[in-house]
Order: sequence, then C-alpha cells, then structure tokens
Amino acid sequence: MREGRIAGVDEVGRGPLAGPVLACAVVLREIPEGLADSKRLAAARREALVPLIRRSGWVALGAASVREIDRTDILRASLLAMRRAVLRLPLRPARVLVDGRHAPDLDLPVECVVGGDATVPEIAAASIVAKVVRDRLMARLGTRHPAYGFAGHAGYPTAAHREALRRFGPCPHHRRSFAPVRAVLEERCGGGGQ
Repeated sequence: MREGRIAGVDEVGRGPLAGPVLACAVVLREIPEGLADSKRLAAARREALVPLIRRSGWVALGAASVREIDRTDILRASLLAMRRAVLRLPLRPARVLVDGRHAPDLDLPVECVVGGDATVPEIAAASIVAKVVRDRLMARLGTRHPAYGFAGHAGYPTAAHREALRRFGPCPHHRRSFAPVRAVLEERCGGGGQ
C-alpha cells in the first residue's frame, strides 16, 4: 500500500463545445507501470492502462452535465465533477491532490499541483481514466448524432466540428453557453446582429 492514501484528481472536457465535463479520483495501492500524462499517451496505450489502474487501487468518476455547465460555468462545473468523484471513492483519502490551479470544496486536506498529471502517479492515473471514459462516452453520443463526428474529436472545436455545428445547428449535447454554439444559435434565430 502506498503511504497516506493519496487521492489524485483530474478532469477532462473543459474545452469541448459538447458533452459533459468528467473527473476521476484515484487512490493507488501500487503504481502500475507505464503511467504518464494522458495527453502524452497513444489512445491504445491509455485503453490498456485503464484495467491496470482499476486493479491497482480505487477509482471513482464524477461528471457535470451540459445543463450544469450552461447553468453555472465550466470552472464551477469542473469543480463539481471533481467533488463528486472524490465523494464517490469507496474510502476516505487522507489528502487530495488536484491537477491544476483550482480545487473543489471538500472536507479533506486538498492541494493543487500544477502539472500534476505528469508528476503525481495518482493524478496521472486519474487523467488516463477520465480521458478514456469521456472519449468512450463521446463516441457513443456520436452514434446517436453522427453528423457531428464526436468519435473523432470528442466535442472539441475542430474545424470539422464547427462546420457541422454551422450546418446542422446544435444537438442537445452542445454547450449553449459556449461562444461558438451561442453564435450559431443567434444566427439561426435571426439574432445575429444584422
């Protein structure tokens, strides 16, 4: 068992125009080989690491819906998803290390670690699981809304996604509070300022 029951927390999905923001909290008994920041790993390697991470400790997920993102803002929604993930852990961690500059409100010692997904194994593990789970979710949404190509870009504002948004308008999974989506809605509703 690693010392101190440290929970690492990371989120994914702050920048996309569609889909929820997803957070993961991980407490590791042992460090699986090959952990690294999810952004530096190929998709196949991330997929292969998820079962190893799950066997090496405790994993919990938390999400904030598109509705919650639109009702508050993306930072508050991210913090809500992180809080939910930590509270869903089956054990109470001694402390929580969060990737980045902002931490959720918890009744636990919490520390922000900028670049933690590259330096703290628990955060790296959380980063990997969160990315894999959200990518799978967006691929499933892509089968229900194939015009947007969610499986290819996970809702991020690629040129192809923005063009599909302009052409077809937003689907229920688009974040209406995000400027590119709002602009399309205004244009389609005749409120484009012309």
